[in-house]
Amino acid sequence: MALSRIIKSNQILFKSTKLIPPNSSLLHSCKSPLFFPSNQRRPICAKHRNDNFLSSDQINISNAFISILIKHPFSPNNPELNNLVPLLTHKIVESVLNKLKNWRLAQQFFTWVSSLPGYKHNIYTYNAMASILSRARQNAQLKALALDVVDSNCSMNPGALGFFIRCLGSVGLVDEANNLFDQVKRIGLCVPNSYSYNCLLEALSKSNLIDLVETRLKEMRNLGLEFDKYTLTPVLQVYCIAGQFDKALSVFNEMLERGWVDEHVLSILVVAFSKWGEVDKAIELIDRMEERGMRLNEKTFYVLIHGFVRESRMDKALCLFDKIRKLGFCRSVSLFDVMIGGLCKNNEREKALSLYSEMKELGIDPDFGILTKLISSFSEEEEEMDRLLQQCWEYVGSQPKNLLFNSVLEGLVRNGSIDTACNLIQSVMGNNRNGGSVLVKYFLNEKEVVTLNTNSFTSVINGLLGAGKVDMALSLFREMVQFGCNPTLSHYNDLIDALCKLNRLEESYELLRQMKEMGLEPTHFTHNCIFGCLCRLEDVEGAVELVRKMRFYGHEPWIKYSTLLVKNLCKHEKAVEACKFLTDMAQEGFLPDIITYSAAVNGLIKIKSVDKGLELFQEICARGYCPDVISYNILIKALCKAKRVAEAEGLLNDMMLKGLVPSEVTYNYLIDGWCKNGEIDRAMLCLSKMFGKEREANMKEKEMRPDSYIYIALISAFLSDTNLPCVLDMLKEMVDVGNLPDPLDKNFPIIRGAICKLLEDAGTSFSIKHLIAEGKIPDVSLLEGAEDPATLNPTPLLIGTLILNPNTA
Repeated sequence: MALSRIIKSNQILFKSTKLIPPNSSLLHSCKSPLFFPSNQRRPICAKHRNDNFLSSDQINISNAFISILIKHPFSPNNPELNNLVPLLTHKIVESVLNKLKNWRLAQQFFTWVSSLPGYKHNIYTYNAMASILSRARQNAQLKALALDVVDSNCSMNPGALGFFIRCLGSVGLVDEANNLFDQVKRIGLCVPNSYSYNCLLEALSKSNLIDLVETRLKEMRNLGLEFDKYTLTPVLQVYCIAGQFDKALSVFNEMLERGWVDEHVLSILVVAFSKWGEVDKAIELIDRMEERGMRLNEKTFYVLIHGFVRESRMDKALCLFDKIRKLGFCRSVSLFDVMIGGLCKNNEREKALSLYSEMKELGIDPDFGILTKLISSFSEEEEEMDRLLQQCWEYVGSQPKNLLFNSVLEGLVRNGSIDTACNLIQSVMGNNRNGGSVLVKYFLNEKEVVTLNTNSFTSVINGLLGAGKVDMALSLFREMVQFGCNPTLSHYNDLIDALCKLNRLEESYELLRQMKEMGLEPTHFTHNCIFGCLCRLEDVEGAVELVRKMRFYGHEPWIKYSTLLVKNLCKHEKAVEACKFLTDMAQEGFLPDIITYSAAVNGLIKIKSVDKGLELFQEICARGYCPDVISYNILIKALCKAKRVAEAEGLLNDMMLKGLVPSEVTYNYLIDGWCKNGEIDRAMLCLSKMFGKEREANMKEKEMRPDSYIYIALISAFLSDTNLPCVLDMLKEMVDVGNLPDPLDKNFPIIRGAICKLLEDAGTSFSIKHLIAEGKIPDVSLLEGAEDPATLNPTPLLIGTLILNPNTA
């Protein structure tokens, strides 16, 4: 139910990011200003009843109950409790419940009291229990309590109903809140007022139930209940959560006109702008609200800054950061951390340094995270990093120094200074004391403090591999092992992957052997790296042997490598060997996919083994594979080329029975095949299917047209059959669809010969001259070679040597 059915549409808040007052009232149904003025506090009772004042005697009785309940395990037969039963009243029960800290004990007391003869809970005792259960997040018990309220026919005033609804909504029991609201109305236990509805709207908005919010809003209007700021705040919130930009702005405009916008309402919309990525609008809204004397609270500023940094809008984040300073809010280490991290990520290093200096001036010690971000950012500028290290070196312990060293290495690698990083780590190991880096002095003589670990080597090794310096990475890896740092599975996998990509198979196997000796089991990634290398090297025997080992580990070879091997073998006319590989893979339990099989079929066809290709195709269909159009096109092309066009058309029918839609390429192959076989009628039938005249039902939505090569094949066939009217029709069709070849095209001589023949024939000469006059076809008399008898009399030999579309399936 759209909000527009409840309220008049409003102008949106921003047009060209300008604040526009709404022209119509959301509250058009209210004939008099019955709403609360903007300076009036919301009438929410913090307590469960407004007259909750006890006499001294009642306080003593309440305390007596508390004393008994907390000193002994609860027992309904406790004589001390039973002695106090005659003194029980609703106020005393409510007071006792409010003072109990344990929800279980409170529920035991609540249940015991309800079982006493002549006693029945009222709405205030129910609300006290509901408050306890909601704070304890005991949803199951709270659900049962809501049912009990209705079953006991407990009457209530609108404020008490609202309180219970809020308890349910605070723990996400929105359906229960909505049902309770309807039931008490239906039974007549309560007549809800605006406050009751507001509490329900608040609960619904938290669960993003837009339709229910709009429904309840319409109910309020139909009942003549007033809208106030607490009515529209949850409406605004639900639209913001749902990302319904225009509706949210419409509600905000109405609240602005009524003077109901406060800091809380402002925060809802501003945070929503941030989440929607509307950073500029969020800033403009903040500025305009400040002009009205409103400002965001500290928490909202922090949320917005985090959001702006996440969107990489550091200009706006800095703007808010400056506002925080001017407003005197506390700027914590965590906030500086977010800002400096964002600036470093955006390569705004000078601004990051400025904030770092500001921290020092304020006496805020930067934590390790801030230092590592700065160091990583300035790793390509050693002098600046040198200054940073000077400032922080004396203030960190040995463990942070190790982490700082690793951060320096990571930063150098990230910024491309891989050789510097490599020299630095070599120097700390004692293998390169003449390193040129100014940073060596911080780590070279601090061996008792800076201890290299596996992480120190990891970033440098990965950097070397990423730069293609595989041999240097291998050398550093070996030095790491000699230094006493244990290599990880990731180290071995990365190195094996790099070696396999270079087809350095033996070294990869050696690393695999070493990792097993270290007690590290190869993963599916490890094995597939080597499997891919074997496939690239076309080592069929080695690939199958590795697959057997992979099966032992439960690893599955990647299909892409199997397909690569089959394609490479077929490329080198080893299709039979490729088929044997596929058979071996299937025997090991690893079935290739249809793409791999199609590559093998194509390979068999290339070595003139069309029958074997067809046999393999039928075999994979029998296994339950579903070949695609490309797979069918491979065979259709081969059969047409072998003048077995009838079989090719049989495949066409088969693919259509399976629900596949033939492509233009499919029909082009068949039309060309029928033309070459001299069966022009069959070719025209295929053409008719392409144009849709005889198209199957599943092809009606797919418009297809033959390419110029097929038109030329048809024209050649009609010329051979001296069917000049059909030649003219084909030529006109080529002109209409824009497929007439250029005079420099290799197949243009056929077109030129056709034009000459049409000019000579009395029945077609007028039409062809008209096309020439309109400039739609060239004047062949002006073209060189127009009198060449070979072009004037195309022969079947010319048709057979026609250059067909080189496009494959």
